[in-house]
Amino acid sequence: MAENVSPAAFADAFVPEDEAVEQAVEASLRLGCEPVSPATGMALALAAAGGAVSSMVEIGTGTGVSGLWLLKGAPQAQLTTIDHDLDRHQAARAAFAAAGHSGRAVRFITGKAAEVLPRMNEGAYDLVLVDADAEPVASYVDTALGLVRPGGSVLVARVLQQGKVAIPARRDKRTVVYRDLLKSVRDREDLLAGLSPVGDGLLHLVRR
Repeated sequence: MAENVSPAAFADAFVPEDEAVEQAVEASLRLGCEPVSPATGMALALAAAGGAVSSMVEIGTGTGVSGLWLLKGAPQAQLTTIDHDLDRHQAARAAFAAAGHSGRAVRFITGKAAEVLPRMNEGAYDLVLVDADAEPVASYVDTALGLVRPGGSVLVARVLQQGKVAIPARRDKRTVVYRDLLKSVRDREDLLAGLSPVGDGLLHLVRR
């Protein structure tokens, strides 16, 4: 391995991707959506494996990459995954089938998350992953915290925005959205909040 390899690249290379994940990554690149990195995927799997997780929600299916990682960590769980793009859902179905996950293990909801989430049962889930559009992310996180049981986790991907969130001079709208999100959850007494630099940043919130 080259001497100038970055720590992030080294961390990604450490994680093996199985054939189903590779298939989903290829579909993601073909359909123009960015998959989570291998190291981020493993962080999702570890979060799902860390407790008695039986029900999960994913806001932003993509082509199934992150969902496959979640189910790798909690293979006994049911995953409800939400995305507005039917083509992405079709690609994700193929990836989940390739991984051996039955139709009962994954429930697909094709629609806008802002319209779907209010109809879901509060306090009924163990883990929610938010990996969706930046502008409504704060609203999604608030809703997700209501969906998880006490002790449940909310994970938010891409919160560092390629490092821009850590640079105060960066004031573009997308960066400010994530910076404000981090500020809003950091000191809440009803949450445990941790920020990992893995991938493009992974925020992990646990509801007390």
